Amino acid sequence: MKAKEEKPLHEQDEPSKPDSSWCQTLKASTEHISQQIPQAQLQQLSPAALAYLGDAIYEFYVRMFYLLPPQRSEAYHRLVVAQVRAEKQALHLRSLMPHLQQNELEIVRRGRNAATGRPKRVDPETYQQATSLETLIGYLYLTNYQRLTELLQKLHLEK
Repeated sequence: MKAKEEKPLHEQDEPSKPDSSWCQTLKASTEHISQQIPQAQLQQLSPAALAYLGDAIYEFYVRMFYLLPPQRSEAYHRLVVAQVRAEKQALHLRSLMPHLQQNELEIVRRGRNAATGRPKRVDPETYQQATSLETLIGYLYLTNYQRLTELLQKLHLEK
């Protein structure tokens, strides 16, 4: 049986969604991290710490989404910044709310309550919702990668 040959990036027919090889890489790193952090310590992480991690994971997901087709750096930057803004994150959280389980809703609530400080560019409610999404993503990255992938794929990112 012959192994399937992958085409080089420039020869692929259409852009692939970031749910294949990057997800496998992300899953491998998640399993490695989860094995290193005992469950008791995971529960002790503050919502702010989870949001800090979630912000990075969310941006990584968005960057992978826009990676294909190849573009100039400026185009990548413009596309990614449009998706990682607090307003867009708040919109994504609202779109996910009907799909969230009870424990996830509790994480969202904790993230909203942890959003302190005075945001300069957006209203406090939008900032709280964006922080809530980041907290949820950080939590799921460390506890349930499969669920994280499922929810991220529900986001409507625009090409």
